[in-house]
Amino acid sequence: MGESESDPDSETRKIRNICILAHVDHGKTTLADHLIAASGGGVLHPKLAGRLRFMDYLDEEQRRAITMKSSSIALHYKNHSINLIDSPGHMDFCSEVSTAARLSDGALILVDAVEGVHIQTHAVLRQCWIEKLSPCLVLNKIDRLIFELRLSPMEAYTRLSRIVHEVNGIVSGYKSEKYLSDVDAVLSGPSGDMGDEESSEFVEDDEEDTFQPQKGNVAFVCALDGWGFGIHEFAEFYASKLGASTAALQKALWGPRYFNPKTKMILGKKAIGGGNKARPMFVQFVLEPLWQVYQAALDADGNKGMLEKVIKSFNLSVPARELQNKDQKVVLQSVMSRWLPLSDSILSMVIKCMPDPIAAQSFRISRLLPKRELLDDQVDSNVLAEAELVRKSIEACDSRHEAPCVTFVSKMFAVPLKMLPRDSHGMIIYGPGEEGGEGESSECFLAFARVFSGVLYSGQRVFVLSALYDPLKGESMQKHVQEAELQSLYLMMGQGLKPVASVKAGNVVAIRGLGQHILKSATLSSTKNCWPFSSMIFQVAPTLRVAIEPSDPADIGAVLKGLKLLNRADPFVEVTFSARGEHVLAAAGEVHLERCIKDLKERFAKVSLEVSPPLVSYKETIEGEVTHMLENLKSFNGGSEYVEKTTPNGRCVVRVHIMKLPPALTKVLDESSDLLADIIGAKSGQTYKSLETQRPSIVEDENPIELLKKRIMDAVDKDILSMTEIDKERADKSRSSMQQSRGPWLVKCRICCIISCYENQLHSSHHIYKWKKKGKKYKSSVFVIGHKKYLRQSYSRLIGGKYRLYA
Repeated sequence: MGESESDPDSETRKIRNICILAHVDHGKTTLADHLIAASGGGVLHPKLAGRLRFMDYLDEEQRRAITMKSSSIALHYKNHSINLIDSPGHMDFCSEVSTAARLSDGALILVDAVEGVHIQTHAVLRQCWIEKLSPCLVLNKIDRLIFELRLSPMEAYTRLSRIVHEVNGIVSGYKSEKYLSDVDAVLSGPSGDMGDEESSEFVEDDEEDTFQPQKGNVAFVCALDGWGFGIHEFAEFYASKLGASTAALQKALWGPRYFNPKTKMILGKKAIGGGNKARPMFVQFVLEPLWQVYQAALDADGNKGMLEKVIKSFNLSVPARELQNKDQKVVLQSVMSRWLPLSDSILSMVIKCMPDPIAAQSFRISRLLPKRELLDDQVDSNVLAEAELVRKSIEACDSRHEAPCVTFVSKMFAVPLKMLPRDSHGMIIYGPGEEGGEGESSECFLAFARVFSGVLYSGQRVFVLSALYDPLKGESMQKHVQEAELQSLYLMMGQGLKPVASVKAGNVVAIRGLGQHILKSATLSSTKNCWPFSSMIFQVAPTLRVAIEPSDPADIGAVLKGLKLLNRADPFVEVTFSARGEHVLAAAGEVHLERCIKDLKERFAKVSLEVSPPLVSYKETIEGEVTHMLENLKSFNGGSEYVEKTTPNGRCVVRVHIMKLPPALTKVLDESSDLLADIIGAKSGQTYKSLETQRPSIVEDENPIELLKKRIMDAVDKDILSMTEIDKERADKSRSSMQQSRGPWLVKCRICCIISCYENQLHSSHHIYKWKKKGKKYKSSVFVIGHKKYLRQSYSRLIGGKYRLYA
């Protein structure tokens, strides 16, 4: 009690929020089983660890033996609280990795020692880098090197070293990418124009490797047999025997360090001699004893006394009935799990190498809540001051009751009503208007969230902020903020839920009562003057699309309701209404789609469905050199390739030339995907308006078409102003070459045609106009299609100021 009174953050400093990330089948759930079994509380018996797959409680997960959703469990280890989030390794469920990473501060990166680094390993490492997590490397399935590949200790060391080096190379690539990006920003911006946060990250010396066994952030494990170790464990054991300090041995037990038994000294490779026969200390003192134990247990002619020697040397307590088991694999597991317990190795590494929420949030704040660039005339000083105080509270992970409460919801997930905790009378208490009440659905939606500041209470009223919310825009932001009452708070225990009255900053929690207010993710705040958290980044986009319809047309209402529930329950699925009148379901891949269809049939819609073959969009693009906005005009001099068609009467010849859009326009189109989706959705009669809350770029009540036009015009103006004298000279030559050509030119105005395409029609105000130079004849005219107002503003700049517009 005295410690808590003197240091109110003492409890928060004993919290660790971690996730397990890896490629599929690299052992995440098996590792999680052992950590759960060792944490006590009787949640999982140690003998069932690795076989039960406690975190995979869905029937489909057990059947396929893969994880399909991220789930959390609270563990306790040496006076520390560890919130462990298990995540999928399959590419189809990569969105679950993003939701898990956002709520974590550290990550255990698992790599199979036999299979090595795979594509999803790259993906999860990038996700760690983006979310600014502190990673630790876990090399799993070491036993496969012994009895499957039959490698010698030296060959195994070479393989393990190569994997560590490869993973470090991947992370180093991300650091270099960030460094080059910062250099470009400095060179292109004004002198000294860097924020304090970015400058502190930018000015760095050459950093050492991220993962170093001698630093303690690399573990070597066999999750299936329940054993694992770090360098420090062997360093502590050999320190007294070799007469060296633990610190010195920890540095020497990895890398080209060799032990001279005669002089009792640690030497380099040149000093030790012996050529290729010399064995590094990691091979001599770590791998060779492991190989001897495995060979003694599993080989028919193995040294059976080796196991007894290990038991006696380390004073292990192994029951006699386990040693007398006829299955030598069971005997081996009993000895190894007591000699090198997996949970102690991993959890001690987590506590030592991963930050607590206070340290983590001060480091991650630039990713969670990046500072906004504001114009002076937009700033309300009072609102801005309070928003900055909230940001500082998040950065400090302020867990005081008087601190502003800020929570981030990374996803909504559905649980059966029967899984909800009940009161003393066996009844579930529902809040008014809460979705999923009995009589409507057998599912209840909970928010998967983390408290970043203040204290969250059951029954508390909070503001639900979408990603589009801007506290400085006042009343115009009302549609992006809602007020909600939190019905219940739960501590997640895998599939189980434990009710709690309140949750302090730094903890992960499940919240009931937000089913009607949040579609996929949101920020919860006790004040409106709070910036929403930055949007999560997903590795891929849902590309596999199918049309869904009920087998019985009378069930269309159930299907619509089921699609709505599925859209909320899955953080990555997309549900749209096509122009052909079809309900289209988009998933990340085949496995993800199968799960969505199964959930729709059995949980949400509960009707028979007809599913179409995959709908594939065929699209083409243009490859070519990147050119300036005006440099494309030189393509019209008649020398480039084109397609020529003549009308049947022979009086008109049409030539069409296709070119790559300038970077300025492609950048605008990429950044305006939200606007294009709104425009297309409005034309196709899309009814899922709640999806608008996920689009971060529309911040005012503007017409999407007008806003897109404005963005394109601004890009054109900016590109023209940035022209060099050489570019301007080239543009003048292009214009002059056009004037010298005979016959009319039909020019497709890229700006106007893009706008007209997404308006889905040519309005009555769109006509064919011609730009005609004063005093010149018909042959020098240039014809364009579009709106007169925008042609005057835009195309006059492209063609030149000496042309006049005629209808």
